[in-house]
Amino acid sequence: MMSEPSPVHVAVLLDETIDWLDPQPGKVMVDGTYGAGGHARAMAERVGPDGQVIGIDRDPAAIDEGHSRLGVLPIRLVQANYCNLPEVLEAFEMKTVDGIVLDLGLSSDQLADPNRGFSFSGDGPLDLRFDPTRGQATWQMVNRLSEGNLADLIYAYGEERYSRRIAKAIVNRRRESPIRTAAELAELVRRCVPRKGHDRIDPATRTFQALRIAANDELESLDIALRRLPDCLSPGGRMAVISFHSLEDRRVKEAFRNDDRMKALTKKPIRPTPEEVERNPRARSAKLRIAERT
Repeated sequence: MMSEPSPVHVAVLLDETIDWLDPQPGKVMVDGTYGAGGHARAMAERVGPDGQVIGIDRDPAAIDEGHSRLGVLPIRLVQANYCNLPEVLEAFEMKTVDGIVLDLGLSSDQLADPNRGFSFSGDGPLDLRFDPTRGQATWQMVNRLSEGNLADLIYAYGEERYSRRIAKAIVNRRRESPIRTAAELAELVRRCVPRKGHDRIDPATRTFQALRIAANDELESLDIALRRLPDCLSPGGRMAVISFHSLEDRRVKEAFRNDDRMKALTKKPIRPTPEEVERNPRARSAKLRIAERT
């Protein structure tokens, strides 16, 4: 009998996250960014049959795939934005939980889907939405926004110093024909951004990050969650957030430091070991911060 194929995605900082959250038998935990379920599964194994893990994801594909792989683990899946956790708990007739993890990175499973536009080489539509049923696809955005707005967006959300050059190239290109695919946009951006010989990061990375953040209102969701989720934690409950760029990490750091409801447990972010980065290069920029409900 053939074994079931495993998901592409590898959970980042898994051991460190589980050690800090310390899920105990019978506890209720939340994975607010379920993805391929790595963190949720590890927590479910710890809380056991008397406990529960609530897995939340905006991506309907992640939820559908998750349902097919749950087995006997005590995991309940919900398609929602993690910033709406209070409403999810209310629907489950719960007030608080014992731990929350948010892994803000893009799932490798999403990158592997050629029809989503997350991969730079994808020939499918440049979509970049976690939930394809909501909002505007990115290909529509890049063909609609003014040059100035495009430049401001790419600079603000991607911290891309060549944002104006990229925006100008996008506008010039779409006069000839609309930009439709990730591959088309990536190639255009690469011609605008000088690449240093030792730089392992694709020159298109910051632009795609900016457009993805805009398409999904990612920073707004994070800001809302950092305000609302502490009230979802029981006293002594912990919240773990794994971020992948400075725009996210600054928000998490300041929220954990300045929120009277929370006590920051990590003065500096926890970074992946060289061994983890070797196994999973996408972990290289990950930063984990932990706080406890007072």
